[in-house]
Amino acid sequence: MSALRICEWTWMVLAAVWLVLGFRRKETKERETGLTRLLYTLPTIVAFYLLFSSGSPYDWLHRRFVPSDLLVDVLGISITVLGIGFAIWARFYIGENWSGTVTVKVGHELVRTGPYSWVRHPIYSGLLLATLGTALALGEIRGALAVPVLWLGFWFKTRIEERFMLKTFGAAYSDYSRSTGGLIPKLLKG
Repeated sequence: MSALRICEWTWMVLAAVWLVLGFRRKETKERETGLTRLLYTLPTIVAFYLLFSSGSPYDWLHRRFVPSDLLVDVLGISITVLGIGFAIWARFYIGENWSGTVTVKVGHELVRTGPYSWVRHPIYSGLLLATLGTALALGEIRGALAVPVLWLGFWFKTRIEERFMLKTFGAAYSDYSRSTGGLIPKLLKG
């Protein structure tokens, strides 16, 4: 089995977990607009198309940016598994507060423990890490492009989420933001 196939199966595990856990959510109190949703949905679709679709008409997207060897394959698989594992841990940890879109739930809680003590958006951090790993396993320029495109989508989405959380939790969220990184952990707290 190829490294890319193993990474694809890892992503399918993530999809299965998301599907099962998607039924356990609190009722929505406030939701973003459809227009703001497009800001992050379109880059996300493009990123996953680049990563998983081999049907691109542009030959240059299929050129390798890393050599095809065992070390790169093992590194790609390892990073993918680590990223998917981190995202799943965060998804279990946030529980019924989760939503695929930017929302505030009825009885929404500010989760600051577990993976949320490291970063404010650990699901996105894990997915970005997994995308980087899968891009290495793929080894083609299209995979390398998927990483910054997905980051752009998450950058837009985190900006929207941050506004919702600040409005909902006020000073507690401001304090959390100062002490915890958004997508990358802060090395120095304070």
